Amino acid sequence: MEKSQIYKIYINEVEVILKASSALTLEDTVASGCVVVKYTGNKKHLLDYINILEKSIKSEKLIIHFEDFIKLKLDFKSHFTEIEAGGGLVRNERNEYLFIYRRGSWDLPKGKVENEETKKEATLREVTEETGIKKMIIVQKLIVTRHIYRSNVGKRIIKKSQWYLVETKKQPLIPQVNEDIEKAEWMTLSRFFSKKRQVYPNILEVLHTQDTQDITSKVQIKIK
Repeated sequence: MEKSQIYKIYINEVEVILKASSALTLEDTVASGCVVVKYTGNKKHLLDYINILEKSIKSEKLIIHFEDFIKLKLDFKSHFTEIEAGGGLVRNERNEYLFIYRRGSWDLPKGKVENEETKKEATLREVTEETGIKKMIIVQKLIVTRHIYRSNVGKRIIKKSQWYLVETKKQPLIPQVNEDIEKAEWMTLSRFFSKKRQVYPNILEVLHTQDTQDITSKVQIKIK
């Protein structure tokens, strides 16, 4: 199955997957906590699902499938405005990673791509603004995540974030308090996962991607 036949997004921390009906598996239908529904072709029904998920406090998985995957994806996205963002998983020479804590959850620096700015440029700018870090280099792309939120005027937004592995030397951190960042800390992944923490599921995806890649000894630290 091609990756293009799957579209994943988080709505209120619920993992939502759109896929072609032909790509549906037995595992999808029997997985615990997973709800599987078939799209009717009526865009209003997708909006009904979105409304329910926005109000739900349960953490579960929803799979929506349809014979025509392209139509399903386009109809779903028609209910949103999409913005591009860049985010950084920042690692220092001690194999510690940069975490920020805001609004009750552990997070990673990220933000909207501004006019005439690339995603890489946005990533480095956001890391500096949110934590004070300077002199970084982007090593590689990690993954793309998507989640929705409401704007100040109630508009539904899809934030599509391209995540990068970023390297720098360990340096003092300055949390951006006007962005509700209460603290910024360097931690190894093992230390971070050693205790239960409130973390958004899309952030966990980024961390687990890096954890499984195990490239620490393969990449030389480079500083501008």
